[in-house]
Parts: sequence; C-alpha cells; structure tokens
Amino acid sequence: MKHLSDDRMKLVFEKLAKYIGANVKLLIDRPDGTYVFREQKDRVYYVSERVLSLASNVAPDHLISVGTCFGKFTKSGKFRLHITALHYLAPYAQYKIWLKPSGEQQFLYGHNVLKSGLGRITENTPKYQGVIVLSMNDMPLGFGAAAKATAECKHADPMAVVCFHQADIGEYIRSEDTLI
Repeated sequence: MKHLSDDRMKLVFEKLAKYIGANVKLLIDRPDGTYVFREQKDRVYYVSERVLSLASNVAPDHLISVGTCFGKFTKSGKFRLHITALHYLAPYAQYKIWLKPSGEQQFLYGHNVLKSGLGRITENTPKYQGVIVLSMNDMPLGFGAAAKATAECKHADPMAVVCFHQADIGEYIRSEDTLI
C-alpha cells in the first residue's frame, strides 16, 4: 500500500470536507490513535498507523488490503466515496437529512428523496451541499446532495426532490449478484 500523492490527497480531503467540513481532522487524530489514508489499485483505505505497521510484516503480494475502503479514483481522476465510509463520516456530518419510514424504503431502492419522505433537515443546509441521510432513529442510510436549501424545502411541493441519491446501504443487496 502506497502513500497518496499530494493531488490525490487533496481530492480525497475535498470530498470528505463536502460531507464533514473541518471535522476531517477528527478522522485523522482520533483518541484511539492516528489514522492515515493509503492507496492500492486506485482504492483509498483508511487505516490505523498501528495496524499499518503490523501489515508491513506481510509480503505485498500476499496482502489484499488493510483498513476500510473509503472510496476509489475513477478513470477520469475523480474521487468517489464508497458506502463503507458511511459509519466513519456520519458522526462528524455537518448537514443531515432524516427520512420518514416511507422515504427510507425509496431511498434504499436507489431513488432520490422527495419532500413527502423528508422527516427533518439540518437548519441552514445550502443547496447542493453533501448530506448524510439518516432514518428517524438516527441510523445512517447513505450519502446524498441537497437538491434544495432548507428554506426552499419548507415551501416545496410534496413531490419535489429535496435530496439527490448518491449511495446507500441497500447497494450491498442490489449488487449481490455482481460481487460473486
């Protein structure tokens, strides 16, 4: 596993900042140790320095991965977050959207969030801001981008899209056939 180049590290931090803002520092310097980002085959992994030092004892050709995959770089050079990063980012999210049970199901099927499925939204959420989508009992469901600002949501039509779907925990089930 290799260090990320400065350009790639910048892309990763920009994407993380879209969802958690300045709290990116809290991902790196945690109470249980320092964590780092490493790259292998265009995938970015989040791993403890302690675990990384232990993994250095394993031959690189015998090592598949270390840590949690946070995302990957596309062929065009952009960074895409994977759903596996959700539980690490959710506690630090600046902007959140809570869904009613009827909206949860639609979101988990890969659809955008409609106003009728919206339970709550963080105050002062800007338009096109990255948001973490949660159930009403605070279980993280996925990532999205706010289609409307908080003020616009209050006066929107019930069938208006308030959050664009980006990734959700239902992807594991939907992509089960392609993983085998």
